[in-house]
Amino acid sequence: MTQYEKIQQQLVNEPKVWLVTGVAGFIGSNLLEKLLLLNQKVIGLDNFATGHQHNIDEVQGLVSDTQWDRFTFIEGDIRDYKTCQLAVKGVDYVLHEAALGSVPRSINDPLTTDAVNISGFLNMLTAAKEEKVKSFTYAASSSTYGDHPALPKVEENIGNPLSPYAVTKYVNELYAGVFASTYNFKTIGLRYFNVFGKRQDPNGAYAAVIPKWTAAMINGDDVVINGDGETSRDFCFIENTVQMNILAATAPDEAKDQVYNVAVGDRTTLNELYDAIKLAINDCSIFVLSEKKYLDFRVGDVRHSQADISKANEKLKYIPEFKIVDGIKKSMPWYIDFLK
Repeated sequence: MTQYEKIQQQLVNEPKVWLVTGVAGFIGSNLLEKLLLLNQKVIGLDNFATGHQHNIDEVQGLVSDTQWDRFTFIEGDIRDYKTCQLAVKGVDYVLHEAALGSVPRSINDPLTTDAVNISGFLNMLTAAKEEKVKSFTYAASSSTYGDHPALPKVEENIGNPLSPYAVTKYVNELYAGVFASTYNFKTIGLRYFNVFGKRQDPNGAYAAVIPKWTAAMINGDDVVINGDGETSRDFCFIENTVQMNILAATAPDEAKDQVYNVAVGDRTTLNELYDAIKLAINDCSIFVLSEKKYLDFRVGDVRHSQADISKANEKLKYIPEFKIVDGIKKSMPWYIDFLK
């Protein structure tokens, strides 16, 4: 039995109270689904800036009525400290996912990105400390590695940030370290590497690459690739990410005051990604007519990204269950149904 399986069984036997911020978003709604299926009590916080009511509604349809009754939703903004105080009342574990993602968005509007990702984060961190929650796990980012050239990416070695978004996520880590040394409030940051899966929004100007390309292929539109297609990423299926959040939230004290990579430890080029998505769609009996269209490289983008996950494996017993091809295949029926 894996550590993840053991923890799930323990949670079923001894349910806890969880706060998931950004609960209407892609990662937040998947965390909500898993926790409710484990019969946990969940408080969800979201302001619907990037999340959607239909994500929450979908989760409701996937759990029992009894499990759904364990969910309480608060519509509010992490930039309001009183809202954060309300949300953490009586909570055991905080999973802080609320943030404004996207490098291009942060370049276009650094002020809002800063207000949400730094001030909002500090509000949540302070409220959780004051409430004396058992653990605080937050969404960090692989963008923190910046221009550091080494591959794979090791948590202790970072470079200069390449976007306002990257700056905000690095500041989160700095604040987390200060709270550990000053207040003995130890947290865990999870540096996400290109998470993908069901309920990742394919629409909008800042849609992530996998849902965006999937929608384009299904609709018969050309797939736009920034650069030559040899840019590479460590794509991480959502169920691996959910595993890491639960392992981090329940981790012993000696594993805290740390950041961990959340990935599979592999590298896929954009050209390879295109082929994998196309094959998965074809396997669902949909004929893809779209072609690749290459444009200029995007400002603020890192050329290559790959994680070293040995630290997460050693300290949290993290073992990713899904490689990229498996995750894409598992996600595709959801996307096809969503895009009908």
